[in-house]
Amino acid sequence: MADSDFTTVLTAVGPRLRALRRQRGITLAQLSETTGISLSTLSRLESGQRKPTLELLLPLAHAHRVPLDELVGAPETGDPRIHSRSFVRHGITFVPLTRHLDGLYAYKQIIPAGHGGGGELEQRVHEGYEWLYVLAGRLRLVLGERDLVLTAGEAAEFDTRTPHAFACAGPEPVEILSLFGQQGERMHVRARPVGR
Repeated sequence: MADSDFTTVLTAVGPRLRALRRQRGITLAQLSETTGISLSTLSRLESGQRKPTLELLLPLAHAHRVPLDELVGAPETGDPRIHSRSFVRHGITFVPLTRHLDGLYAYKQIIPAGHGGGGELEQRVHEGYEWLYVLAGRLRLVLGERDLVLTAGEAAEFDTRTPHAFACAGPEPVEILSLFGQQGERMHVRARPVGR
């Protein structure tokens, strides 16, 4: 590997670590507690002020449950299969279907039966645009003032700056495919209608 290629790979590690941590909904403090790496070191790694070393990357790969080569953006070996592991956030199982941490993200999401209940859902907003496709089950999509139920074979797309929430609308889990850009990974902010 040429020196310029090596520098490019090392420079990309920090943003990749930050994106992966945010994707999993973990704070720096939580990651520090899990890995034993100091908060300041983690912060400097993510901002690119600290050079990544194997001593630092191995516990981070283990904590995020991803292969080391995914953390460093190692060149592909010719195997096109995705070997990423699922994770759970807010009771929903996410199965990553892409391996790159920049650009478009694709996930299969499994929302368990009873998730979200039948009551009012807390809608959230974030930057980006989302497309989803229902593979199986019934999905409740609350989008602003609209409360919709999508069934297998139906798709929806929307600007994620519109307050939105998801829930299972049937007696069995709902499975969806979800696509969104990197902006869609940013932290959700609570969205409350005016006057509440």
